[in-house]
Amino acid sequence: MMALLGTVCSVDPASTEDTMMEKEKAAWQAFKDRKSDDFEKVVSAKLVGVYAEGRSDLQKNWRHAEMGHESFAISDYKVTSDGSTQLSQPQGEIEGAYDGKDQTGTYNAASVWKKQKGKGEWQAIFHTNIKQAATATQ
Repeated sequence: MMALLGTVCSVDPASTEDTMMEKEKAAWQAFKDRKSDDFEKVVSAKLVGVYAEGRSDLQKNWRHAEMGHESFAISDYKVTSDGSTQLSQPQGEIEGAYDGKDQTGTYNAASVWKKQKGKGEWQAIFHTNIKQAATATQ
């Protein structure tokens, strides 16, 4: 009985990481493509963002999307889990502008994902990113 219960309750860490990476990519893609309906499927209506420009809610975050990310690529993806909450830590290469200023570069990002009660769907409840500082070449 215990062996069966252990099998039923175990979660394959690789599949969890893959699932979370797909959710993260879906959020970034919807943001880039300026598809608010797709974005709102994977982020909570109570989303909180923290960026160099300040704090943000879902609506403010969406206004930033309209200012233009032209492309992105996610790499070096890591996930930390405690079951009903996941912390994803992607690194992103972003091309685009914000508020008329070029923002192209490498960003370290983090999102907190929570499994929503009732629906069982993962939604982002927090996101932050910061551009990596340019390193001096020697």
